[in-house]
Amino acid sequence: MLSKSMQEALNKQVQMEAESSQAYLAMASWAEIQPGLQGVTDFFYKQSDEERIHMLKLIRFINERGGFAATPALEQPMITFQSLRRVFEEFLKHELKVSDSINDLVHLALTEKDYATHNFLQWYVNEQMEEERVARNLNDKLEMIGDDKSGLYLFDRDIMNYRTQKE
Repeated sequence: MLSKSMQEALNKQVQMEAESSQAYLAMASWAEIQPGLQGVTDFFYKQSDEERIHMLKLIRFINERGGFAATPALEQPMITFQSLRRVFEEFLKHELKVSDSINDLVHLALTEKDYATHNFLQWYVNEQMEEERVARNLNDKLEMIGDDKSGLYLFDRDIMNYRTQKE
């Protein structure tokens, strides 16, 4: 059985995962109307789907442990971006925020001696390590490319390789 504080904290994480899904959906939509960014578009549509799956996994866990998972209200995410670099900077910033939140949940689970939740959260810890790695690598590549159009073409073409490495 989940404590009230753990249920509330997990529901905040449900909201964060839903916000992530929405943010990445907005990034995909922005990229889709930019010329030549089909790879980036597909990448963020898949990221959005993945975050929704993370949210559903949390909802099911909360409910299975005797809690009640609340469906969160969401604010409008950022929908326009100054540049592709800005999109990926926001992507990394968002993943770091999610990692901090997961770490806070792990700490709470240990403090409350809720080892079932601690065990469940280890999947999220590992997932966030991977998400941060991908976000950092993609930001590093964009830094290296700068404004080189052929580099951006190759970046867009190759970005889906990051999805297949994760799966």
